[in-house]
Amino acid sequence: MSDEVIVVSPPDEPPSWWDAALFLAGPTPRKPEVASWRPAAIELLRQRWSGGRLVVFSPEPASGVVPDYLGQIGWEEAGLHLADRIVFWVPRELSTMPAFTTNVEWGTWHRSGKAVFGAPPESPRNRYLVAGAASEHVPAAQSLGDTLGLALDGLAPGARRAHGEREVPLIVWQTSSFQQWYRAQADAGNELLHARAEWVYRRGPGKRQVVYWALRTDIRVAAEDRVKAGQIVLSRPDMSSVVLFRRAPTLDETLVVLVREFRSTASTPDGFIHELPGGAGPEDVAPLEQAAAEVREETGLSIPAARLRAHGHRQIAGTLSAHRAHLFSAELTADEVDTLRATADTPFGEEGSTERTWVELHTWAAIRTGELVDWPTLGMLTQVLTDRVHV
Repeated sequence: MSDEVIVVSPPDEPPSWWDAALFLAGPTPRKPEVASWRPAAIELLRQRWSGGRLVVFSPEPASGVVPDYLGQIGWEEAGLHLADRIVFWVPRELSTMPAFTTNVEWGTWHRSGKAVFGAPPESPRNRYLVAGAASEHVPAAQSLGDTLGLALDGLAPGARRAHGEREVPLIVWQTSSFQQWYRAQADAGNELLHARAEWVYRRGPGKRQVVYWALRTDIRVAAEDRVKAGQIVLSRPDMSSVVLFRRAPTLDETLVVLVREFRSTASTPDGFIHELPGGAGPEDVAPLEQAAAEVREETGLSIPAARLRAHGHRQIAGTLSAHRAHLFSAELTADEVDTLRATADTPFGEEGSTERTWVELHTWAAIRTGELVDWPTLGMLTQVLTDRVHV
């Protein structure tokens, strides 16, 4: 379908599908003689949009009259959740457009990853909003055209979504972790009826990289012919984990490499997590390459990817998160074990990162009979050691 811009105003319902959706947040004139800024914004969007169907939520009723105040609030709340981008254009004028409601909406949405902020430099009482935009890396401009341009930059080329899919924000929809989970649901014949982003954690330059996300979902379960409602789906990028071991005369004597790292989630006697070398990286890095990079970063050993043997992938905490661990292993030489012993008191970690790891060597007997590692780590070790060491 050719590019089109569809404007939706209260009390109208949005269309059943779109490629991108945008909400025009900001002050609405309180006097009929004061012109609204939204018609000009919509015209600019019609001129500039290229990316399929763009739905624009405009909270000003086409009739100019708000017939139901509570209904208006509900309509705006729904539109803000459905929008992929929320444009906050704030040409505040204290007597005619004080933007009190806009302040509340900004406080709710400026950390969502969907906001774009703009205001004329002469508009009063916007310093707090400007500071909030800067601290959260919200794209910002000082003209309506530039503000809309920033919003469109974050939308193109969009992604076709219909029905319940529309409720998944574009910043989540475009992650490989979401697509992986959604493919699994679709392959099982399940249908996403509703979704609401409860939390999106971003990091990296400009906080552009979505790392964790959580959706509250209603899903029709095909195998049971029922709807499972209100479930939280949490996910993050897949990770690569590596079992490094040194063969011994018996399985119990086999040496295994763990890394010790402080993590705030630890509920262990020493307050540290003891785990396999591993982690996640950029989405365009293959799991095998990531595995080799994690070993180098967390233990100091440079093991070529060709030495790593793959053991498949599984969900690592299926009742908590949708992400998976890709499991690899390598048998160490005696010299490599000596190197690790010599660096046991040396912390490792990427420069400039808060990550700090310490290498530990343990026998399989000590690991499997103690409480050093969590159950997923114990399972991965069991998979590798029974598969590789003494078969």
